[in-house]
Amino acid sequence: MQSQKHRRRMLLAAAGAAAGAVNGIFGGGGGMLVVPLLTAAGKPPLVAHATAILVILPVSLASAVVYLLHGQFDLELFLAVTLGVLPGGVLGAQFLNRISPAAATAVFAAVMFAAGIKMIV
Repeated sequence: MQSQKHRRRMLLAAAGAAAGAVNGIFGGGGGMLVVPLLTAAGKPPLVAHATAILVILPVSLASAVVYLLHGQFDLELFLAVTLGVLPGGVLGAQFLNRISPAAATAVFAAVMFAAGIKMIV
């Protein structure tokens, strides 16, 4: 039993490393990996979404420091986007707490699909 628990932790750590790499390379999107991986690991969808948000925070901060040190930062853009991101994040978290796990999964899948189509077109 202990070996299975250790194996699961190692797989989740590897998934976290992949999510961190994706977030660092693309400036975001690590949560797109974390949510499906956590649900595949048996976590409920709402827990997976909330956990993905929390684990992406330190990864995003680390990536931001690297981008900042390399001069790839626009303060005006940061401030403008932050004005929308902060209230949007609060509203999104409240919305997640009010919908069913199936609805959260459907919305997440639809957003991922739409983002994929947008990248192609």
